[in-house]
Amino acid sequence: MKPQLPEEEKRAAPGRRDDARDHQASHHHRQFEVMGAHLSESGAWFMVWAPNARSVGVIGAFNNWHFQPLHRLEDGSGRWSGFVEGARAGQYYKYRIQDAHGHWMDKADPYGFRMEPAPGTASQIWDLSHEWGDQEWMRTRWQRQSHKSPMSIYEVHLGSWQREEDGRFLNYRDLALRLAAHCQNLGFTHVELMPVAEHPFYGSWGYQITGYFAACSRYGTPQDLMVFVDTLHQRGIGVILDWVPSHFPSDPHALARFDGTALYEHEDPRLGFHPEWSSLIFNYGRYEVRDFLISNALFWLEKYHFDGLRVDAVASMLYLDYGRRHGEWIPNAQGGNQNHEAVRFMHDLNTSVYAQFPDVHVIAEESTAWPGVSRPVDWGGLGFGMKWNMGWMNDTLRYASRPHFYRRYHGDDIRFSAVYAFHENFILPLSHDEVVYGKGSLLARQPGDEWQRFAGLRNLFGYMWAHPGKKLLFMGGEFGQYEEWHHERTLDWHLWARPFHAGLARWITDLNALYRRLPALHVHDFDAQGFSWLPCERYEPTILTFLRRAGPDDAQVVVIVNLTPEPRSALRVALPAAGDWHELLNSDAAIYGGSGVGNLGRVQATAHPVGGWPASALVAVPPLGTVFLCNGPIPTTDLEEAPHARH
Repeated sequence: MKPQLPEEEKRAAPGRRDDARDHQASHHHRQFEVMGAHLSESGAWFMVWAPNARSVGVIGAFNNWHFQPLHRLEDGSGRWSGFVEGARAGQYYKYRIQDAHGHWMDKADPYGFRMEPAPGTASQIWDLSHEWGDQEWMRTRWQRQSHKSPMSIYEVHLGSWQREEDGRFLNYRDLALRLAAHCQNLGFTHVELMPVAEHPFYGSWGYQITGYFAACSRYGTPQDLMVFVDTLHQRGIGVILDWVPSHFPSDPHALARFDGTALYEHEDPRLGFHPEWSSLIFNYGRYEVRDFLISNALFWLEKYHFDGLRVDAVASMLYLDYGRRHGEWIPNAQGGNQNHEAVRFMHDLNTSVYAQFPDVHVIAEESTAWPGVSRPVDWGGLGFGMKWNMGWMNDTLRYASRPHFYRRYHGDDIRFSAVYAFHENFILPLSHDEVVYGKGSLLARQPGDEWQRFAGLRNLFGYMWAHPGKKLLFMGGEFGQYEEWHHERTLDWHLWARPFHAGLARWITDLNALYRRLPALHVHDFDAQGFSWLPCERYEPTILTFLRRAGPDDAQVVVIVNLTPEPRSALRVALPAAGDWHELLNSDAAIYGGSGVGNLGRVQATAHPVGGWPASALVAVPPLGTVFLCNGPIPTTDLEEAPHARH
């Protein structure tokens, strides 16, 4: 029987319709508006999806944890709803569910806005109101985040970036002030947070989520996280959220077998269990599951003002045999390994997100050559805005870890990325995954003595910032963390007092300044017209020379990267025009910890053709050094603030 509600409670029920089907349709991809717990003046409404349950009720502090039944809606949706008089914000609750076999279980709310701090597992009634102060950021976000704008992203794990002196976690608000100052000083345009949805196991880094709509309680309340985003926005810094729609843990209090059946996952473990992560895989073929996930994506963008979502483990969703051996997976209807239901989910996700938030980014962490990942759905693509360039990352780090003498024999590793650099809208990622599980830090992977390791890391970053594509660097890389990252300890901030580490941080600061200031280094990050290889008069297998350009009236930038410790005192390099070319940055400058080999601020190009280019110049190329030359007016805004930028 459909519950009869007082008129005042009908008005209090969020988004309620007399016709349940209209009610469901009106919240398509916005289920957070009606599902879960929603406060009214005299209590709270509860709604949960449990289609195969025999009975569902709510228990909590408001009824001394005694069972209060909910009523099954008559629309066939499998939802249960009810009103609890006297329930108020801050109270903990769970759903008590009886499955078809008569077994009882207590479950956290899949749509709960806040979760009890671990080891507790209850949900918490919460009001998400917040008075935002980032109107200027939101008004101009479309300009700041266009594909032609610079994006330099600082990836952060909040629990290990910094902590209190006694080891306690910092609050979102304190983290915001410190991160904003750090990113402003170093010139990063964005922060990317590793997942901050509720996860009981801290060692999962946030990738084993039990509360998809709840901000992680380790660092504060939902409003504290909103203040975090608000603060960074007011300082001109965007915030991207790492989001995990690919799998979820089997914790008994959460989504797993929610109503006693495989509701969010697949019943068959060949489809529903991920052997690599010992987690469950979402059933993308169910409308309700797709709606849950897409609603969650829109929720974080709307309620928390995040500027983008980095979608984790896209390859694991696309391929039915991902991480599986023969016999452990089920082919699709055509006998292939493509997950057509996941593809449909991604189409729906990206179409819905960009329809409502055209100025955000949905970024795929996709490690294969699946075509058109960052192409629009109506062009046959998956619809993502950008994609991590995992091929560039793997090839570059493999090359950078080789002894200098052998690099001349592996030039394809460092040059091959130019072949496909514009097939997708790429981000170049040096992420947390590259500094864990025995891989060592970026600094430790460089060959040679201490001086060569720091010179090599400056060289790697110079090449990365000059290469087409947006940039992403994991915390600690900016000052040369010695040890590989571990979530239980903070970064070694004391290293900043050492000259080589401080010099590396200055180099990152000046790279960000130049990248932001010069259109040639960012306008055509996704367009082949912004990049050309430049030949040398004598072929040098371990020296990269290339041109970056923007519009016809913008200064052109020539980049020279020497990948060995052997300097070149007079390397003739082809250039697009004769005249003065200013040396804007040189990673071998003494202020960065280098040896001081350079060109005294400029080189003179003459009409001496090389390799079909009309001009060339003799350039002093430093050992393990990156040199930026520019033929236009020297930028003043950012570089004047960093006087050490010029050699």
